[in-house]
Amino acid sequence: MAGLAGEIKHLVIKEFHIEWKNKNTLMGILLYILSTIFVCYLTFKQVVDAPTWNALFWIIMLFASVNAVSKGFLQESAGRTLYYYSLASAEAIILSKLVYNVLLMMVLALISFAFYSLFLPNMVEDIPWYLLGVVAGSAGLAVAFTMVSAIAYRANNNGVLVAILGFPIILPLMLVIIKFSNEALVGVDRMESIGNLLIISLLNVIITVLSYLLFPYLWRD
Repeated sequence: MAGLAGEIKHLVIKEFHIEWKNKNTLMGILLYILSTIFVCYLTFKQVVDAPTWNALFWIIMLFASVNAVSKGFLQESAGRTLYYYSLASAEAIILSKLVYNVLLMMVLALISFAFYSLFLPNMVEDIPWYLLGVVAGSAGLAVAFTMVSAIAYRANNNGVLVAILGFPIILPLMLVIIKFSNEALVGVDRMESIGNLLIISLLNVIITVLSYLLFPYLWRD
């Protein structure tokens, strides 16, 4: 276990170094998020409907996660993959990707929420509870698209599979995320909405466990 933790630590650091060297990709994602929020501002000016406000935010997060997370495996070259194969276990590689993508999506989601609230009037009644949903939801999107991109990578880098395979996984997750967010938006009692938060957390755990169990078989292929 100590060896696995060490491999994960080094691989996560490697991911940060690669991302820092290729800042254009990250800046492109941030530019996409900010430009989309600004277009929403120009289009709606004043969003009077709270569910619409919430839906727009999660639409932005969904497409941002596709751009930010799915590239994790799809940008890996065959030579680099072979190099990783000789250095680390498959379990360490998938867990490091999950950790890095979850952290990346959490940061992007919080930045997006800050700018979204700045351009469009913040309608959230229970901001801490809503932010907890943002963190849990962005983590769910990260783990789901990480697993899907791993499968797409083994299918000759077929990026189309990310959308095809991701839809049935993301759909139930997004339904629960939006429901929980709407409850936090209107200030529903936390004890009444905690069930949806637990469902989001459970889905995140299930997808993570499936990724951990299935990825070694993809890796050996």
